[in-house]
Amino acid sequence: MFGRSKSEPEADSTVVEPKPGGKGRPTPTRKEAEAAAKARARVPRTRKEQAARAREFRAENSKKIREGMKAGDERFLPPRDRGPVRRFIRDYVDSRFTIVELLIPLLILSMILGYSGQPALVSASTIVILVTFLFVIIDMVLLRLRLRKELTRRFPEEPTKGTTYYAVMRSLQMKFMRMPKSKVKIGQSLPDDYR
Repeated sequence: MFGRSKSEPEADSTVVEPKPGGKGRPTPTRKEAEAAAKARARVPRTRKEQAARAREFRAENSKKIREGMKAGDERFLPPRDRGPVRRFIRDYVDSRFTIVELLIPLLILSMILGYSGQPALVSASTIVILVTFLFVIIDMVLLRLRLRKELTRRFPEEPTKGTTYYAVMRSLQMKFMRMPKSKVKIGQSLPDDYR
């Protein structure tokens, strides 16, 4: 008698009736609102903001690559610097003393002599430059011969194409300017295994 009839629909307590004039959804919590605000702030809206974000990303990426290259991490090295053969060439070149280490002081000396105004010192500056370049050429030839010998002994199955150019270009740079950074000191003996 006082019970419900089966024809009456049951009221669902989870369905919220929207109020007239309401927004139709529950108010977000403070945590949800702050997370949404941070997400909106991260997304650049104008072209200027997008360009600034791209610059920041490129700067971070290039800094990470530079640090990896300085450390000698193979993942960050360009393809020409990867592999055990190239690592050995870098160490071999870095362990040698070359005339290139003295090139800048010798060129400064020849400039000072050349601008002195005395004919004997001007001719001496020319001789200093010519002798310096002669020693550089002789050093490059000796580097090529000795490096080829070491490469055939240590890496008999590896191709040696391009190794002379790589070694010469590295040896023509001042030691502090070389990239990847030098890991061996001048005169240091090299390990037998580079695999």
